[in-house]
Amino acid sequence: MAEFAFDERNIRWKQIDGIDHLWLSVLDVDDGNGVMHVMLKFSANQKIILHRHLTLNKTITIQGEHRLYHADGRLKEVRPVGTCVISPASDEPHREGGGDQDAIILFIVYGNGALYEALDDESNVIMTLCAQDFIDLYDRVGR
Repeated sequence: MAEFAFDERNIRWKQIDGIDHLWLSVLDVDDGNGVMHVMLKFSANQKIILHRHLTLNKTITIQGEHRLYHADGRLKEVRPVGTCVISPASDEPHREGGGDQDAIILFIVYGNGALYEALDDESNVIMTLCAQDFIDLYDRVGR
């Protein structure tokens, strides 16, 4: 089977202040049904901020390895290219990142209110990301 590289040249990556090693592009927002399609890029061999998912997420790994880590930094799971995962909301905090190359993941996020909580190393909430935060990053121009 031939191996292909994902071409990200036309993706308009954006960042969220306070979250290093993560870029995102909001591809579609269905405000009425509370569904968003968001492409995320995690830096190679880095971990993003400790966080937890407050709503259902479905993911598809498009490039690299999507790595998940326990709150203490231990590797929890590796999701190679082509992996599809359905993840319900969870109180368990974790970190995410890329493997030996930047990881690109398609997230389908469900919800109209609070979606994620970013945490400090003592698991105190330092930021809540809501659907409106993603809607504000959605660039409807040219779509």
